[in-house]
Amino acid sequence: MYIEVLKSKIHRVKITQAELHYVGSITIDENLMDAANLIENEKVQIVNVNNGERLETYVIKGERGTGMVCMNGPAARKVQVGDIVIIISYASMAHEEAKVYKPQIVFPDHNNRLI
Repeated sequence: MYIEVLKSKIHRVKITQAELHYVGSITIDENLMDAANLIENEKVQIVNVNNGERLETYVIKGERGTGMVCMNGPAARKVQVGDIVIIISYASMAHEEAKVYKPQIVFPDHNNRLI
C-alpha cells in the first residue's frame, strides 16, 4: 500500500509578486527551494493564510537570494502581494517508509530569507 505524506513545506512565506499575464505556476527563490527539497516543475499546494484559498500549481526557479515568491497566471487572482502562504509538496511512499520519513520544513523570516 502507498500513501501520500508531507514531503516538503515552506511555512508562512510572503508573496512578493503576482503576475496575472504569465503562463502559470509559482516562482520561488532557489535558496528556499533547496532548503525545502523542492525541484523545478514539482507539483505544490499553496495555502493562503490571509484569505483561505487553496490551489495547486508547479514550481519555477526564482533568482537565488532574492526572497522572491511570485504567483503566476490565473492563480495570481487568488493572492495579493504581501499575503502569507504555505507551500506544500507531498510524496507517495510505502506505508512502512512513510512511518520513518522526515519531511523538510522551512521557516523563513519576514523577508523570505532562511533563518
